[in-house]
Amino acid sequence: MINVFLKNHDYKYEVGELLKLFTSQFNFVDNDLNKGKLLINDISIENDLVTSKTYFYENNNLKFTLEERDTIEGLDEKKIKKESKIVIKRSIFKVLTKIYKSYVPWGILTGIRPTKIVHELLDENKSKKEIDNILNNKYQMDESKINLAYDIANVERKFIYPPDKNKIALYVSIPFCPTRCVYCSFPSNTIKQWGHLKGDYLNALIKEIKGVGTLVKKLNKEIESVYIGGGTPTTLDEKELNILIDSLYENFDLTNIKEFTVEAGRPDTITKEKLKVLKDKNISRISINPQTMNESTLLEIGRSHKVEDIVNCFNMARALGFDNINMDIILGLPKETPNMVENTLKQISKLSPESLTVHTMAIKRASKLKENIQEYELSQYMDMVKMIDISMDYAQKMGLNPYYMYRQKHMLGNLENIGYSKKGFECIYNIQIMEEKQSIFALGAGANSKIVYLDENRIERVPNVKNIEHYIKRVDEMIKKKEEEVL
Repeated sequence: MINVFLKNHDYKYEVGELLKLFTSQFNFVDNDLNKGKLLINDISIENDLVTSKTYFYENNNLKFTLEERDTIEGLDEKKIKKESKIVIKRSIFKVLTKIYKSYVPWGILTGIRPTKIVHELLDENKSKKEIDNILNNKYQMDESKINLAYDIANVERKFIYPPDKNKIALYVSIPFCPTRCVYCSFPSNTIKQWGHLKGDYLNALIKEIKGVGTLVKKLNKEIESVYIGGGTPTTLDEKELNILIDSLYENFDLTNIKEFTVEAGRPDTITKEKLKVLKDKNISRISINPQTMNESTLLEIGRSHKVEDIVNCFNMARALGFDNINMDIILGLPKETPNMVENTLKQISKLSPESLTVHTMAIKRASKLKENIQEYELSQYMDMVKMIDISMDYAQKMGLNPYYMYRQKHMLGNLENIGYSKKGFECIYNIQIMEEKQSIFALGAGANSKIVYLDENRIERVPNVKNIEHYIKRVDEMIKKKEEEVL
């Protein structure tokens, strides 16, 4: 356990998030009298300089000390605070790196959208060399992650610049699943327990679609992309899918949409009849998500289908004419090794999807452990690094390039999730939801609307209730909340 004493500031949240990149075993204290392991950070601001000093003691013996400083000349109070936090985190980061001898490639960045910084620097007309220096020296990022963030930002820019406040995206939530996977943190409800509410839910959802459709028309907004996610949207039968998609066409002007995605998701919910409905309704992009191509892991995570079912569903979609298919995989599933991940990617490469989304999760699970967490996390982390390298290698072999990225909070080293695609098959919705340059109107239980005010550089979130029964009863309230935000 490391005791942490902050002197002349109280940025516990920011320091705590940084510490979690290395360990969960820390405690903030009110003085520097503690024995054992003690980390002290002290900040001073004078002569247009902010200085951060970090000391690490073990049994009252000074082991490491480090000082970082930066100029704040000409900055207002808000920017001084921001720069102070960066300097504090940088000095603590360098000491923690010495203590743990860890590889933390994203440096001091603890947010989930590192490409935002690159976009800001590109907006300032910084050169690639200048951006590299800033990301390395100011944020302590590793060269490989600097290049990754830079490359992704450059792919994204043609989709998000110049920002257009008249364009929006639409998200529709279907919060049902055949079973709940052990890793799942999304709003999903098993059909066995909640399936009796499917009809009532669909009726409530269509009511919200009508209400928000009227609202969007009042605002005179143009819909650029539509995304039906969940849960597992294909838990709806073909008749229900038909009714849902028809209601979207009837209540929104989808004349100019560039992309219409439906997460077909789990193979145990996909039928030829459902795929035909999606094809007939001009759904341009679907996801068939194996998560893994290892039978033992599918059983471990609570999925009832087999690898063969994934392949059959993919081939069935191809035969019906779907030419934009995404597949999701998760790195770090229970008991999976790098060799098992390579097997997954070998089998996916034979199918040759237009895009592949690679999620990481193992370290997030590990953070729940209370005993021997450091040893466990570190061993898992090194496997995760190997898995990410394997996925990058196979993506390149399949002709897929990284086009969007986000990172999990509270993961050792803050590893990233990456979307890869063939050129011309980048998912516009995924890019917009990450870079937050476009409003997203979200419908259904657990859906979160994000209203972007470009002129004010401000984002307001309007969440819908997660509970299905509450959503059905309170759907009018969900519509009204959106109206109150934008009218």
